Amino acid sequence: MTHGAHDGRRALAAIGVALLSALFFTLTYVLNRAAANDGGHWAWIAALRYLITLPLLLPLVFWQGGIAPVWRAMRAHPVAWLTCSTIGFVAFYLCLSYAASSGPSWLIAGSFQFTVVAGMLCAPLLYRDARRKVPMAALGVGGVILAGVVLLQFGYAEGRLDRAAWIALVCVLVSATLYPIGNRLLLLHLERTGEHLSATQRVFGMTLASQPAWILVAILAYQHVGAPTLSQVSFAAGVALGAGIIATILFFKATGMVRDLPAALGAAEAMQAAELIFAIALGALFLGETWPRGIALWGACLVIAGIGLFAWLVSRPKAPPIVLPEGPHT
Repeated sequence: MTHGAHDGRRALAAIGVALLSALFFTLTYVLNRAAANDGGHWAWIAALRYLITLPLLLPLVFWQGGIAPVWRAMRAHPVAWLTCSTIGFVAFYLCLSYAASSGPSWLIAGSFQFTVVAGMLCAPLLYRDARRKVPMAALGVGGVILAGVVLLQFGYAEGRLDRAAWIALVCVLVSATLYPIGNRLLLLHLERTGEHLSATQRVFGMTLASQPAWILVAILAYQHVGAPTLSQVSFAAGVALGAGIIATILFFKATGMVRDLPAALGAAEAMQAAELIFAIALGALFLGETWPRGIALWGACLVIAGIGLFAWLVSRPKAPPIVLPEGPHT
């Protein structure tokens, strides 16, 4: 099999995995909004997810390579792990949780699709090889998806966003930028050190490294609003299982599979745009939100078209990939 055909199959497989992760990531928006509607404080919403995620990950990481390799990697480079987890987990989710208390789930899911182009736009700042070049074709398709997102938002908001919605929008744009940066920084670090960790091990390591920050956030939340209610803990557990474990591992798996293919990496990240479609359906079914009509419906069609264009783009035969240290793609 030629390099081009193999890369196309690998890219399409990564897109499929990324789409599945998007379905589970959507639980974040729906359950976080439900928790906010139930009176949950945004700081508890954030802290509880990752405090609950860590023990849930333990049996999985034992099955997928064990804790020892992760612990060795973290002890050898603690600053790198703390930096990646602070950017990609802590700051990312604090912003997203705060946004959940300021706007509806469709706005949060839609705004987060800025991640479609955020990772690609940050590439020149992160890489020192051929990957620093922004793939213009992939960026163009990302623009199509973002156009659909804008139409969806304005269709839902009837052309107007109030102060709370604007706050949510800014917070999610920051969150959407931090998440791919944290993930890409960790992949780069592991490339430089030659450490090969599975997707589950990487998620576990990032979650473990973020625990001191989440304990501090929980203490501050307790001092401010007291202990969380049982329903808030239940919502957080749902997010921890669906988004914190299943979705995150699938997303890390997808991006790890195509870490040496810039357009395919951007496409895998862009598949998170499907969260918007999933959020519309789940929001209508469980939160009483309306289905898209008029301009919003056209926006949904553009998002779906963009996903299809990305699949076509990365499935085309390409030149041999960038040579990286030998090891499994995880």
